[in-house]
Amino acid sequence: MNQLQRYSDAVTTGRVGEQRDLVVFEYALLRVVPCLERGECVNAGVILYAQEQGFLAARWSLEEERLLALAPQVDVEGVRRALESVAAMCRGGAEAGSAGRERPGQRFRWLTAPRSTVVQPGPIHGGLTEDPAAEVERLLDRLVR
Repeated sequence: MNQLQRYSDAVTTGRVGEQRDLVVFEYALLRVVPCLERGECVNAGVILYAQEQGFLAARWSLEEERLLALAPQVDVEGVRRALESVAAMCRGGAEAGSAGRERPGQRFRWLTAPRSTVVQPGPIHGGLTEDPAAEVERLLDRLVR
């Protein structure tokens, strides 16, 4: 199977590979934009969705010193609560409120919709992985920490 056919299979079925299975995933960065007018931001987390596995997770790590250097007046605890609410929405269930009963894909689309708030999603990107849970940690290490 040539590389183009493998990619085509991944896009249409969510899986590709002869000896190992790769899963298509989508992800978006979570950015903290303390002053909307200035547009400066600090990467603070990652949301990852793998449709085939029904996997949706958010991981975050807030560098407070970096954030306070941009905006000394920022409500750090409020930012932490917002980031944790995104993680709760990804986990679903009662703690996420009524939206927690929605399918993972619907929650991902809602969480990644553009908004003008202090915690904002970045653009959606895609990739292939063998393990979505490990991939979200790898992206957090690479793009946030």
